[in-house]
Order: sequence, then C-alpha cells, then structure tokens
Amino acid sequence: MDEIEGTEALTRRGSLVRLGGLFAAVLGAGGLAKAADSDAAGEGPAGVASGAVACVLTPEQTEGPYYIDGEKLRRNITEGRPGTPLTLRLKVVNASSCKAIRGAVVDIWHADAAGAYSGFGAGASSRTFMRGMQRTNAQGLAIFKTVYPGWYPGRTVHIHVKVHLGGDVVHTGQLYFADAVTDAVYRRAPYASRPGRTTRNSADAIFRNGGSKSLLSLRKDSSAYVASISMGVVRR
Repeated sequence: MDEIEGTEALTRRGSLVRLGGLFAAVLGAGGLAKAADSDAAGEGPAGVASGAVACVLTPEQTEGPYYIDGEKLRRNITEGRPGTPLTLRLKVVNASSCKAIRGAVVDIWHADAAGAYSGFGAGASSRTFMRGMQRTNAQGLAIFKTVYPGWYPGRTVHIHVKVHLGGDVVHTGQLYFADAVTDAVYRRAPYASRPGRTTRNSADAIFRNGGSKSLLSLRKDSSAYVASISMGVVRR
C-alpha cells in the first residue's frame, strides 16, 4: 500500500487488558451463545486456556508521556531523519481465534536516533517525525518504514504501539529489540556518537512486566533490518 497522507481523529478509550477481559468480552450481552460456539470450535477462552489456540492477548503496557493523538495515516514516518533503516511488519490477530483482523488501525511512535520524541524536548519543533498510523490489510498486516530507535536515559530501546478497532483502543503496548541486535546497530553512525546506553532490557522496569512477549523478531536485510510481530487483541 502506498503512503497515504492525511489525518484521522480516533477516539481514545480504555482497552481490555488481561485474559479476564477476554472472558468479559465474549460473555457480554448476547455473548453466552457465542462463547459456547467458539469453545465448541476450540476457540475462545477455553481454546486459549487449553493451548488449542496458539495466540493470546498481547501484554498491555503503559502509553507513556509522549503520545500525540490523531497522527497521519502513512507508511514512511522518518521525515528524512538519519538512522539504520527499519521496516516494521506488525500483524493484528484476534486473540480468541488467531484470525487476521483487516482494517485495524495500528498507531506507532518512538524516539529518533538521537533519543528525541517529536513534540517534546529536543524534538519539540516538530510533532510528526517517527509517528504514524496504518490500516491492516486482508492478512492483518500493517507495514511501516522507519529507523532503528535511539535510546534515552532510564529506558531500554522500544517502540510504542496502539491498536484501534471501530474507534476503540483495543491494545496499548510497547515493542522491544534484542539487546545483542541493538548493540550491533549502535556501533554504527549516527548512534555511535551517543555511547553509554544506560538501560538494557533486563534492567527496564516496564520490560520486566511482559516485555519478553513483545520482543520483535528481527532479520538483517543488507544494511537495514526487518522487524515482525503478531499482536493478539480482543475484537469486540
């Protein structure tokens, strides 16, 4: 899908954050029959609990202080800023069936190579770099072109993500990188001009609360990287 410019206002509401939320969503108004049907098919809460369904709810994590609502629908979010090229392939699936969800809006934001967020501090002159949204295709996939994030004091390297469905926020989380890969990237420009990264995954308080389940799968593509993950959410 080509880059689409424009803005879209999306309602920010609370998301279902634990497996209990999955039960509540299935067993809500008119949901008992649906729950019985899905359980009979090996899906739903019983399927997740038994292990018949391989995907589960993606861990919820804090939104953090740097979110800006209503970002652009676009694929390339770099705005010409330097860094190791990174392609993000983010798949959204139904946590109770593992089926791809088409038309979900995936909303990401992260620090640039210098560790700055647009709209804040050193990045205050712009409100848009390293921010953007994409709709998932028929395979549940949203693809972004960005750069490997930089670090800032007190946090390990990460990308923030929200998933919107029908105007509701159904997931708020953070995506992480293997420290060994980050070490390799940071030995190159422009990251090498900022040595002494302060926090690795194991020392990050937010990562320790479910971050291992939100590690991106990384592969090198020439001088760039491709990062992938499948995010299980509750479709209401």
